[in-house]
Amino acid sequence: MKQLPNTNPRIEVIDALRGFAVMAIILVHNLEHFIFPVYPTDSPEWLNILDQGVFNGIFSLFAGKAYAIFALLFGFTFYIQTQNQKRQGKDFGYRFLWRLILLAGFATLNAAFFPAGDVLLLFTIVGLVLFFTRNWSNKAIIITAVIFLLQPVEWYHYIANLMNPAHQLPDLKVGEMYAEVAEYTKAGNFWDFISGNITLGQKASLLWAINAGRFFQTAGLFLLGVYIGRKQFFIPSEKNLHFWVRILIISAVAFAPLYTLKELIMQNDTIIRQTVGTIFDMWQKLAFTLVLTASFTLLYQSKRFRNATNNLRFYGRMSLTNYITQSIIGAAIYFPFGLSLAPYCGYTVSLLIGFFTFLVQVRLCKWWLSRHKQGPLEYIWHKWTWLGTKR
Repeated sequence: MKQLPNTNPRIEVIDALRGFAVMAIILVHNLEHFIFPVYPTDSPEWLNILDQGVFNGIFSLFAGKAYAIFALLFGFTFYIQTQNQKRQGKDFGYRFLWRLILLAGFATLNAAFFPAGDVLLLFTIVGLVLFFTRNWSNKAIIITAVIFLLQPVEWYHYIANLMNPAHQLPDLKVGEMYAEVAEYTKAGNFWDFISGNITLGQKASLLWAINAGRFFQTAGLFLLGVYIGRKQFFIPSEKNLHFWVRILIISAVAFAPLYTLKELIMQNDTIIRQTVGTIFDMWQKLAFTLVLTASFTLLYQSKRFRNATNNLRFYGRMSLTNYITQSIIGAAIYFPFGLSLAPYCGYTVSLLIGFFTFLVQVRLCKWWLSRHKQGPLEYIWHKWTWLGTKR
């Protein structure tokens, strides 16, 4: 297989892609005021128009896609860790379970400052799929990934409703939970905010993920990341570049009809919106996620693009640290116990704040990594993962 010239290509593209995903997440979270939907009510008309354009643009590009790239790379990283241990004749599975427990701790830390819970807890729970499938064949991995991505539970509820119109989805009371979260957030008591977030907020986040189809999509993306790792598709070669070109074309062609069908389905009855609507929403987001991933991977073969996105490599190497600190910074900026700037920040100003925070984090990453091999939270996670060993 003819290799294309590149310096440490596999590590660089993964770090840069992960950095891109976390950057996109911070922009989306800032527009959402970290799930604190308080915005200016007296903005001039021109600013309202600009705000709406910013919201539509950022959410269309990144909402539901940045997290998906993050999930895909989580599965890929699991493959790398598993392979490293296999070379030493060891099974990484049980050590990975301990690593997931540690991740739950980081999820709690992040959720303390993020009123709607945290995706890291979702990763902790769904990560069990990786443990149980770690020794499966490539064929079994990709088939299971496809089954998860097809959203079987949503299809079950839809078909059950067709057979029995009285059948409805279980009411998980997510709306009521978020209303309670909003109340204690507005109250501005710091300790009530922290305790509510790590209990009710986490519960609301997990139940929302069930309603949104994210449990099965995350499991599918984890396994897809493992499959991509096993097939070594991120290693630059002519064959793999052709693979990413095919992925780009297929996903780009599929996106428009999937999005259109989703919009049409959302005009139907509630049960259809909650089932088939969720399915097509997940599918159109998956298609666009693959467009972003394939485009980034292909563009990264260009030296000019690599130079332009060089900072993302540093940002991606400290993704856990950046992901958690962005929540702490966001809470301090927007929430009543901090600067309480949410009522004064529309979507445009919030985007600028998010981008400025990203730039500050990049500078800190470059400074830190010039002195250390890993970010501070990455170091803790790695160090504690291997407790009891000579590492």
